[in-house]
Amino acid sequence: MITFLFLGLCVLKVASSLTQFAAIYPLDPALPIGASLTATCTVSSELGLEARTLYWTLNSKRLPSENYTVLNRTALTVSLQRLNGSRQQSGDNLVCHSADGHILAGSCIYVGMPPEKPVNLSCWSRNTKDLTCRWMPGGNGESFLRTKYTLKYKLRWYGHEKECEDYNLGEPYSCYIPRDLALFTPYEIWVEASNQLGAAGSDVTILDVLDVVTTDPPSDVQVSRVGELEDQLSVRWSTPPALKDFLFQAKYQIRYRVEDSSEWKVVDDVGNQTSCRLAGLKSGTVYFVQVRCNPVGIYGSKKAGIWSDWSNPTAASTPRSDRLGAGVCDPKAGEQNSTLRRELKQFFGWVRKHAYGCTGLSIKLYDQWRVWLQKSHKTRNQILQGDKS
Repeated sequence: MITFLFLGLCVLKVASSLTQFAAIYPLDPALPIGASLTATCTVSSELGLEARTLYWTLNSKRLPSENYTVLNRTALTVSLQRLNGSRQQSGDNLVCHSADGHILAGSCIYVGMPPEKPVNLSCWSRNTKDLTCRWMPGGNGESFLRTKYTLKYKLRWYGHEKECEDYNLGEPYSCYIPRDLALFTPYEIWVEASNQLGAAGSDVTILDVLDVVTTDPPSDVQVSRVGELEDQLSVRWSTPPALKDFLFQAKYQIRYRVEDSSEWKVVDDVGNQTSCRLAGLKSGTVYFVQVRCNPVGIYGSKKAGIWSDWSNPTAASTPRSDRLGAGVCDPKAGEQNSTLRRELKQFFGWVRKHAYGCTGLSIKLYDQWRVWLQKSHKTRNQILQGDKS
């Protein structure tokens, strides 16, 4: 008995005794969507088979006989109209059978579209010695055919064209160049897409490796209270280890949100310092804080690098306020200072407004005033409780 393998892939194994006596033409054609195809199955007279007894299947489904034409005693055609995109990228299976169901010959039909040019090509380096690039397929990304993507690069003004070889990054449409990259000179980088119906190239990206350096997120992010100040938190972090050996000026950003909110507030003015005081927060509230880094000026580069990912969220809570609740009267002893206190509140309200985010020169005065004010509230509370008892 003649055996065959007919799986989800377009792979056919026909008995070797028949392969030299039957054939399909055209073999493994590539066609655009909507095209028509007429295929011919020709058998050798030595098989003793007549064309009128043969039949065709497409992806294991028998094709209607009205689509057949007997050319002669040993040749049978089938006509396929307005073909749809291939059901699998490895091609659709068109098979010629004898009357008893044995496979005589097979062909893979590739129906799809030529690729569109890849888009959104971006690259970054984590140590100035390597380069990782990512892109997206053009259009909706569906060509119905297996499409090959090749990342190519060369020095802009000289040098030979090279191809990236490491595409095993665990994600599609990316490639990794691990070594042998030049610094202080630009590269031209692009992606070529190709399949059986054509090829397309992305726009060329020009970059210097030093201008696309990024880092891991800052490590060891710590968030803590600032004494008993109920509207502030202190944030500290460490420089990413991979960049400690480079001459650069880092830029940091902080973002934070309250526990029951998904809206982040971003602090942009952190600069190169590795600590920051967040002010203007709600008392008695849990905050989640994240930090990210942008390496600037690696080896004198004048361009900013690429922002790292955000660090994992770190949580901390502000102290609860000990101020008197609404409806509780101040003792008479404090009334004589009400005008002065009101003026101080107005002044330090201005300080607080201008110290929002990472606080600057006014923070010491602001801290002193806040500590004094909170102590005065506690003293008043103790006096009131003593009077009530």
